[in-house]
Amino acid sequence: MGKKVCVLGAGGGIGQPLSLLMKLSPQVTELSCYDIVGTAGVAADLSHIPSNSSVTGHLPSAGTWPPTHDTGLEAALKDAAVVVIPAGVPRKPGMTRDDLFNTNAGIVKTLVEACGDFCPDAVLAIISNPVNSTVPIAAEVLKKKGVYNPKKVLGVTTLDVCRANTFVGNAMGKNPDDVDVTVIGGHAGITILPLFSQVEGFSPSDEELEALTVRTQFGGDEVVKAKAGAGSATLSMAYAGYVFAENVLKAMDGDDSIVQCAYVESTLTDSPYFASPCKFGKDGVEEVLGFGEITAYEQGWLDKMLPDLKKQIQKGVDFANN
Repeated sequence: MGKKVCVLGAGGGIGQPLSLLMKLSPQVTELSCYDIVGTAGVAADLSHIPSNSSVTGHLPSAGTWPPTHDTGLEAALKDAAVVVIPAGVPRKPGMTRDDLFNTNAGIVKTLVEACGDFCPDAVLAIISNPVNSTVPIAAEVLKKKGVYNPKKVLGVTTLDVCRANTFVGNAMGKNPDDVDVTVIGGHAGITILPLFSQVEGFSPSDEELEALTVRTQFGGDEVVKAKAGAGSATLSMAYAGYVFAENVLKAMDGDDSIVQCAYVESTLTDSPYFASPCKFGKDGVEEVLGFGEITAYEQGWLDKMLPDLKKQIQKGVDFANN
């Protein structure tokens, strides 16, 4: 049975191709597009695609941002089963994800407050960077409203998995679609840890392993540099966001085989949020799964990342509460 999906930030570099892919999804019967400009055009354009979903476009009702009570946002969110949030500013050369913090943190806080008001039972799939901080911001906002459900506040780390699958598939001479690398930790730099030791039949040299690990961690920088200041990873991120949301929808519809990595509230480590494989069900994350045996090399990266990850989480918590 199809569901309503809302994309917040549907006019942007990630939002437009993400909305296109969601329009093609057989799981979606209503696609709701929201942004601060241009959404009517995006919705009109998408509405000509022959698929089984209606499309609506929404703008802030008062024409200002942030809204006090935004009826445009309310209409966009009402009855949504899944809300995908790519809203925010993209990275430019030389910028870290952290440089984006204040702008994107404020945007996410405002949008999640609206989600708490207008679709408190929706699954939130958060793409807006820095995900390591924006997911804790979302959780704190929803806690204040009394509607926080850890099963439903999810950071999308699927692009890290896509990159790891692509890089290791190419290295093995295999179709990357036949590879499924577990990627744990967070979603920025060294907090991203691909567990290449768990890929069957893959025996890289130490140098190759290091190069693949670092390339997965900093794949976003590769794209920013290649685009020479004209943008960041938009198309691959849109694809990853679509894959993630589609899997969430399939699980909601009763498919009990859905396991995918997500950045969620977790007790697997001493970090309060952590990305790992999760089993999905009708209400979002059914179970946060362990990540199995890891090598001494991977343990080294894990030990190195955790202090950084915890700092980024605390930064989000502090922002939401101040």
